[in-house]
Formats: sequence, C-alpha cells, structure tokens
Amino acid sequence: MRSLDTARDMVEFYHPGLVKALADIPYAEREAPDSPVIDLFRTHHGAGLLVPKEYDGHGASLVEAVQVQRGLGSLSPSLAAAVTMHHFTVATLYALAAEADRLTPAQLELLASVVSEQRLLASGWAEGRTQQNILTPSVTAEPVPGGFRLNGAKKPCSLSRSMSVLTASIAVPGRDGRPELALALVPAATPGLSVHPFWGSDILAAAQSDEVRLENVMVPDELVVRTTAEDPHRLDDLQTAGFIWFELLISAGYAGAAAGLTEELLSSGRGSPEERADIVIQTESAFELVVGTARAIRDGLAGDAAVAAVLIARFAAQSGLVRATGQALELLGGMDFIRSGDHARLAASVRPLAFHPPSRASSAAALVQYVDGGPLELS
Repeated sequence: MRSLDTARDMVEFYHPGLVKALADIPYAEREAPDSPVIDLFRTHHGAGLLVPKEYDGHGASLVEAVQVQRGLGSLSPSLAAAVTMHHFTVATLYALAAEADRLTPAQLELLASVVSEQRLLASGWAEGRTQQNILTPSVTAEPVPGGFRLNGAKKPCSLSRSMSVLTASIAVPGRDGRPELALALVPAATPGLSVHPFWGSDILAAAQSDEVRLENVMVPDELVVRTTAEDPHRLDDLQTAGFIWFELLISAGYAGAAAGLTEELLSSGRGSPEERADIVIQTESAFELVVGTARAIRDGLAGDAAVAAVLIARFAAQSGLVRATGQALELLGGMDFIRSGDHARLAASVRPLAFHPPSRASSAAALVQYVDGGPLELS
C-alpha cells in the first residue's frame, strides 16, 4: 500500500531498523502485555524524534511526526498510542525551552538527557478521561518547604513500566491564592511512586497502560513548571501546544492501525474492486485530514483556529476509521475471523480513539459556536 510505504519509510528514516524489528515479531506477541515493542522503540532512538537538533534530537516536524505515527500504528497500535504520550509531552516542553527563562536549569537538565539516555516521559495528565481536558489535574499537590508533596493516581498511564519521568498536572496556589495549573516532572525512581496492574483488555495491551500511584511523593520547586508574574501565559501556551500535538499524534496512530487492516484487505483480494476502493477512500481521507491539519499548523495556523481544525480532523477521522475497519473486517470474511484473531484485534484497536479526551459530546457545542462566528470555549 503506497501511502503506508511512505509512512514506514519515514519511520525507517528516523529510526533505522525499527520497521523490520517490529514486523519480525508475530502480531499477537507485538500487542501482548509483555511485548518488547517499547524497548525496541527506545533502542532504535525513538525518544528523540521531536527533540530539537540543538539538543541532539532528530528535530522532526509535526508533519513528519504524524507520518511516523501512522507507520508505527500500522505495525503496532499499542506502540503508537504509548509513544504519543512521550512525544506530545516532549514537544510542548521543548517549545518552552526554546525561549529564554521559561524553564529552570533543573528542568533543562532533565530535558537534555532525553536523547543521551533515551528517557521516556509518561503523561500523568487526563489521557483516557473523555470528559476532561488533557491537562486537567488528576493529582493533588500540597505546598511544603522547597517544593510540593503529591498524592493521587493516574490510571491508565501509558508507558507506566518503561517511563523515566512522569509528567503530572497539578493545581498549586497562585499569587492571588486561587489554584492555578502547574506541571510536575517526577523521576520514576522517586520514593512513593509505584506502578500497579490496571489494564484488563487485550486491545492495546502492549502500551503498558497501568496505574501509577503517587503517595507522599516529594517534588522540588525546580521540577515544577508554573506561571510567573513575568510569564503569565506559560501554562496557557503549554496547554494549547500540548492539546494540538496530542490530538494529531494520537489520531495519526489510529489512522495507521486502520491503514494496516486496509493493506491486509488489499493483499487478500477479497471483495469487489468498488468495495475495496470505498475502504481505501475512507482510510486515506481520514489520514489526509490529520496530515493536512498538521501542514496548516506548520504553515502558521494558530490559536483557536488551530484548535478547531484539530478537533474537526480528529472527530472526522474517528468516524471514518471505525466505518472503514468494520467494512474491511466484513470483507475479509468469516473464515479469516475464525482462523486468526489478528485482523479482528487490529480492527478493534481503532475504536479506543473515542476514549481519548475530549469527548465528542463536550466538543460539539464549542465547535458549532466557533464555526458560527463565536469564541471557542472548550470545557
């Protein structure tokens, strides 16, 4: 399938040997809870994809990143979902690092080690909670001398067993006494941080989406990203950038899974040319919406217009991918379903896009209001 060849070529360009390493593992093993795919991602220098070149990373663009995600998703939906959490966190933090004094020396030192040590950053934000923004705090933070004491849990938390650092959204007292958003960078070895079984489905099981608990975890001030009087929009910028990167990267990964199943259908020759063409059109158009939005943002689309475009692309892709994979599975036929569960599992791996925030219900009214000329007000 030509477009998937392009996506996999992009994976090969940035991570030589990873495509073959993944393809050499039987699909069921690739997607199992004890799968080696995240380790393979790390050993093939995956952590540095979106790290700027001045920090020894690959410096991939948003457009290139969604292509890489599509290629990974076609081979391992679990891996694409898991590394989205690392990539969007890295992209947003390094965007702050590009401007003077927006991150502390300790935060910059941590970021500088992402490539050299292949450190993976897990997201302790609101991933998986469809009614919440991805930066809504899910961990409590008590101010103590020199920092904060964190308590709470993140479940599910992808990369839970492979992460080097947990990034957790927290609420801290603002200058006026009211709570304000902040982001804590918590090394995985910090006392009080622990990982516990949580994920019960065999779909996306290799993403390591278990529970991460924080019990009286101490985080120093210098590892907490927060606003200041001189930089009052720091977290607003982080939130907007993180939202855009997350939605496009996660959508691209699921689009890859759907394309992988479409490729299997084309190889099988099942169905009429018209039926196969219909599925190809749905699969390809869904990804073109995602990559087209990435191009628009690369070329300058910003603010509410960018957020609205991202949401439209994500939800249109979400609907189209589910339809396409359902039809592809039907055309592959009952005997294919009986002989192996791989294709059914690949089709099912597309559906969890609906469970990532924000939900369609919480976004619909805001999008309609924006398209009709009003402000974009996401809850």
